[in-house]
Amino acid sequence: MEFELMITVFGIGFIGSFLAGMLGIGGSVILYPLLLFVPPILGVGVFQAHDVAGIGAVQALSASVIGAFSYRKNGYLHLPLILCMGLSVLIGSLIGSTASFHVEERVINFIYAIMATIAAFLLLLPKTAEVENDQVTFSKPLAISLSLLVGIGGGIVGAGGAFLLVPIMISILHLPIRVTIASSLAITGISSIGTTIGKLTTGQILFLPALMIVLASILAAPLGAYIGQKTKTKSLQVILAVVIMVTSVKIWFDIFQKNVH
Repeated sequence: MEFELMITVFGIGFIGSFLAGMLGIGGSVILYPLLLFVPPILGVGVFQAHDVAGIGAVQALSASVIGAFSYRKNGYLHLPLILCMGLSVLIGSLIGSTASFHVEERVINFIYAIMATIAAFLLLLPKTAEVENDQVTFSKPLAISLSLLVGIGGGIVGAGGAFLLVPIMISILHLPIRVTIASSLAITGISSIGTTIGKLTTGQILFLPALMIVLASILAAPLGAYIGQKTKTKSLQVILAVVIMVTSVKIWFDIFQKNVH
């Protein structure tokens, strides 16, 4: 049963890491519900919310770093943005991941659902016209404050928070989609360092599933980044919106279903 569970984790990690490289979302927005619900459905095992959060932290770190590395040559990585939001979200993720040890499982699921819902709402807002990459400007105070909050929430649920950072960067900071995707991967990599450290020091990481996730990330994240660079930006926005909305609906459905029972 252990072997079947690890193969399942690898497959889920591959899907999450591919989408991470393609959409700049870290992959945890997919990984979290899949790890919670797929293993029991297949009858190969069960992960608790704390286990999933720990595995997700490792996946977000590995997939985002590998994905960002794949974008290094095309000029889409925006260093001032990465440093500004990366350091802020790192501090938030350290706070959130350390505090998550004392947070109940149902609260973790609720926080995750709230974050996904906000992300879905932001993606529905009207988009402004994109500017050239060398003309990118943004509000640093707004970027710092929002990324700090995202880091705290992401630290609790074990995600780098990119599934919410990306809609924020597109809809609130009004950044170009490809700059957003590339830079968010680097930002998520920085934030995931804090999340992973917090989860590791509080004993919330299962090492064998985490290893499967890293191996999947090595294979899938560069492939996703390559496909993402070849895909039209409008199509990327649509795919991102669908992924986050479906995840949000699924999490809320399961929360209400548990409360009924």
